[in-house]
Amino acid sequence: MTLSLTVANLACSACVGTVTQAIQSVDAMAQVTADPKTKAVTIDTDAPESSIKAAITGAGYTVA
Repeated sequence: MTLSLTVANLACSACVGTVTQAIQSVDAMAQVTADPKTKAVTIDTDAPESSIKAAITGAGYTVA
């Protein structure tokens, strides 16, 4: 499934890396595309949306 989320405090490429690692800790095969300018994160994953959001929040980011 493809998820489209907005991560409010996604500010730079380091943030993208941190969010990507957090998502891939839940689903190692997840494909993540993130744009710090628009705060958009697109994830192709088999993991439940709630688990993905929890991983992002656990990494210190806010899912809008």
